[in-house]
Amino acid sequence: MIVVAGEALIDLVPQGPGALAVLKPALGGGPYNTAVALGRLGSRTAFCSRASNDAFGEALLDGLRRAGVDVSGVQRGPEPTTLAVATVDAAGSAAYSFYVDGTADRLFSGPVTLPAGTRAVSFGTCSLALEPGASAYEELMRTAAGQGLFTALDPNVRAGLIPDADAYRARFESWLPSVTLLKLSEEDAAWLGGTPRAWLAAGPSAVVLTRGGDGLTVFTQDGGEHSAPGEKVSVVDTIGAGDTVNAALLHGLAVQDALTPEAFAALGTEGWARLLRFAARAAAVTCSRAGAEPPYAAELGGRAAP
Repeated sequence: MIVVAGEALIDLVPQGPGALAVLKPALGGGPYNTAVALGRLGSRTAFCSRASNDAFGEALLDGLRRAGVDVSGVQRGPEPTTLAVATVDAAGSAAYSFYVDGTADRLFSGPVTLPAGTRAVSFGTCSLALEPGASAYEELMRTAAGQGLFTALDPNVRAGLIPDADAYRARFESWLPSVTLLKLSEEDAAWLGGTPRAWLAAGPSAVVLTRGGDGLTVFTQDGGEHSAPGEKVSVVDTIGAGDTVNAALLHGLAVQDALTPEAFAALGTEGWARLLRFAARAAAVTCSRAGAEPPYAAELGGRAAP
């Protein structure tokens, strides 16, 4: 079982140019997209969050169920669902503004009991920036790491939600001793102001840096550095691409039985090359269609794993 912890929200995506373009609601949120992608790839997945009792909340849970994700541990509440208004530039890159005051996922609380058979827990995005839920997710991360579980972190920085950048950067550094796999984009790395080698020294066993269409690179504790090129595709938009990378990495590691410290450390050049190529291929499919629509296993050349 892979548990994904974090927010589920509604993306309002413009259907044309201009500030007053018609907005189409879409299911979203970084952790939500990661959970859906894992389910579509065939991994046993559970979602850990708080969802509204409103119609958007029900739609979000239905989307997870359709992907085969266990939602039995999702907290519920009367608060509204978080909204994210997207803008997409000419290259397909998305930016967001958020409506988060008093919303359901922000009020996630602990303690949390993870499902039996949990092998990995994934964290990231808005859920680690918005209190009071951020502290509850942070505590879950430390608890999972203390239990010897594989932990994955994608900060997926949303600068507009972070009132004190320096405080967030310090908090990010405090998470690293509890993280097994850190995945982040070049843009996130620049905003955070660190380097993969510096982050490795703080705790993670590996750091994966994504570079959009140019591919991705992993840096490992043994000094290794392995890269895979991006897959060429006609980009519609990049919504959910990084979340798909998260899911593909975790799914591939689970299939290779590499979620233990020993197996993860022993992946080596060929193991990482296969895994990164698989993640690049999965992300390319997501970029080829509108919105966060990660691929099913059958869409990746009939292969469910690297």
